[in-house]
Amino acid sequence: MSFYHSHGGRYREQEGMSFQKETLDGYFAALAEAKLPKTRGEEEIRRAIAMGLEAADSIEDRTISCFSRGELPHWAGINTFLKMPFLENVHEVDQFDIAILGVPFDIGTTYRPGTRFGPQAIRRISALYTTYNYELGVDLREQVKICDLGDVFTIANIEKSFDQITKAVSHVMSKGTMPIILGGDHAIGYPCLRGVAENIDGKVGIIHLDRHVDTQEKDMDERMHTTPWFHATNIPNAPPSNLVQIGIGGWQVPRAGVSVARERGTTILTMNDVERLGINAGGYNSGWRQKAWSRTRSSISSTAGTA
Repeated sequence: MSFYHSHGGRYREQEGMSFQKETLDGYFAALAEAKLPKTRGEEEIRRAIAMGLEAADSIEDRTISCFSRGELPHWAGINTFLKMPFLENVHEVDQFDIAILGVPFDIGTTYRPGTRFGPQAIRRISALYTTYNYELGVDLREQVKICDLGDVFTIANIEKSFDQITKAVSHVMSKGTMPIILGGDHAIGYPCLRGVAENIDGKVGIIHLDRHVDTQEKDMDERMHTTPWFHATNIPNAPPSNLVQIGIGGWQVPRAGVSVARERGTTILTMNDVERLGINAGGYNSGWRQKAWSRTRSSISSTAGTA
């Protein structure tokens, strides 16, 4: 049996199936686009021209500026996340709904370094994308206010860097803004959660997408990238019962971490569980926990897609 028949939806296997254009998601997505505002996009164009000079007289498209000062072109300009505005004064973060902050940190890794360059790489690749998603019918630029705060100053010490990260995340949370953190090795999960939890009156839920459990107490006698959720679930308002881990499996799951997960009663879904229960398995699992959770923090490891 082909991959197409094994993994495609059953409706794909129906021979001679007909459809009406007006019933397609693509049809409704096109209609939804017409309802989206364009105000902030137009403001950005005007700002780019005001700050970066009008284009040369030979340029027919007068929305183009002389110096690149906005989203376009995708291969040029200063790479903030999705070309969102860089906010130098972090005290003004309360003017935004979402703040992007990078954590260039990899001294918590036990094998391959290099994730300290992760925030740079994510910003660079994000420049290829627009803020509009056709299927979802959303335009992030128009519907939420996003800024890029730059990077946390991490230093050559794990615990002191943890303190820096916690202070940065806590500052953003205290201003009523949602932080999105670009790592960085997975050791940063603990200080990030610590910064979130101290600003939440109720309990915090953790959704962790990875192939590794990351729940052992120490690795190489330190709190490394294999340990964040052991320490995060020691925080009083982030108990182990509120940790849901999705995709755990394979040949790189330390038994020490599995033992902790079993003893503490965390919830683990393997990829077999996700295939059996559906792609929304983690969401369903979260749903019946909502009474116990006030806020949710999601963590995605780069190994979530590995074998």
